[in-house]
Amino acid sequence: MSVTTPQTQARTESRHTTGFLSTRPVWLVGVLATLAGAVVTEAFALVTRAAGVPMEAASPGAREAAEIPVGGFGGGVVFWSVAGIVLAVVLARWAKRPARTFTVTTVVLTALSLAGPAVAPHTATSTQIVLAASHVVAAAVIIPLVARRLSLVRR
Repeated sequence: MSVTTPQTQARTESRHTTGFLSTRPVWLVGVLATLAGAVVTEAFALVTRAAGVPMEAASPGAREAAEIPVGGFGGGVVFWSVAGIVLAVVLARWAKRPARTFTVTTVVLTALSLAGPAVAPHTATSTQIVLAASHVVAAAVIIPLVARRLSLVRR
């Protein structure tokens, strides 16, 4: 029979519930979350590609759509997540409530990012939907992981 004090029990429960990422620097959690988001988003894109969704999109001002290459979705996630990692590190250092601020900011930015696929010229509606959904997929993976780590920041 083991006797534990409430403090010992709380430390043990805390150690078990916070997990692997809680002891890592915010930037590293951001990088790992980004890699996970890129893989999941690219897998989503590959599934939709296999289902027959045309992967051709055009930027504003373009005369015709260009093919989105395999790896393009994951690469986009990595590219845009750099700003999110910088934001997370800055908030961890200076924000009063970094997890909440990060979550609100990144959810708003994700919502704004949906405008891009919506106005993509020369792009099939099915492709626009997949592009918009891929933004949500990436955000659904990355934001909670980084926000969870930021919730453990102590001042």
